[in-house]
Amino acid sequence: MALPDILTQPLTLPVVASPMFIASGPELVIAQCKAGIIGSFPALNARPASELTTWLTRIETELAQHTAEHPDRPAAPFAVNQIVHRSNDRLEADMAVVVEHRVPIVITSLGARTDINDAVHSYGGIVLHDVINDRFARKAVEKGADGLIAVATGAGGHAGTQSPFALVREIRTWFDGPLLLSGAIAHGSSILAAQAAGADLAYVGSAFLATSEANNQPEYKQMIAGSTASDIVYSNLFTGVHGNYLRGSIEAAGLDPDDLPVSDPSAMDFGTGGSDAKAWKDIWGAGQGIGAISDVVPVAELVEALATQYQQARTRLSL
Repeated sequence: MALPDILTQPLTLPVVASPMFIASGPELVIAQCKAGIIGSFPALNARPASELTTWLTRIETELAQHTAEHPDRPAAPFAVNQIVHRSNDRLEADMAVVVEHRVPIVITSLGARTDINDAVHSYGGIVLHDVINDRFARKAVEKGADGLIAVATGAGGHAGTQSPFALVREIRTWFDGPLLLSGAIAHGSSILAAQAAGADLAYVGSAFLATSEANNQPEYKQMIAGSTASDIVYSNLFTGVHGNYLRGSIEAAGLDPDDLPVSDPSAMDFGTGGSDAKAWKDIWGAGQGIGAISDVVPVAELVEALATQYQQARTRLSL
């Protein structure tokens, strides 16, 4: 199956930047798209909800201006992430804004719904759905998702536990549509490896936490730059869903990262008054790929470095 047109536009790298709670805002998305990769943000990051319209208008305006001024290197498309979990009491209202603005790519997480997919398809957009195993992948496609994001072990935030090689291969036995791979990808050679494994694009998040444009605290950025894979803790305590977090932030909260309680999945809450935003504010998510990140840099510099590494890997393999 050929990729949808929106995913075949010229990109600096075959990369979609993953939406990150708190950190992903207009500044980060605009910088990512101007650098030639697909930027994204969670709709829930726009608080209060009325800010979502403001954010989308700003992103659309600045990217259109960039493309008009630089026709030789147009801005990449952008995406909005929607949490489909029943506790997200903003979903319907946020989707109305998404449809009004004809957001080209919608990334759905923690639940697949046919009506959400139909709403995006009504104006020609596409839906990419996060999955952590083959069973969820099949359900997402059955409900109308256009593409899948395989969230493998080592990914930041709500990550799965399966090897990227196993997960991609199982999905590719039956699905030939758009497939992205997430999980410890913070180096250009890893982007190429994702393609070699069978993915069309890499899904990169944690590396962008250590950029000037990210909306997270300076201390968070420095912890990303100073940490390695051994500093990542996998727990479901903070949101009710297993995810990967920085050991240092857990210790700073007065908890023992080696002896964390197990949470009830019913604790998951993405409502406007829920605790999830606080969890991500105080307990900092990150993936196992952060050992490749050593400095806080602008997005353009990071993407340029990734592109150089990607081409070096291709040359090394004579591709």
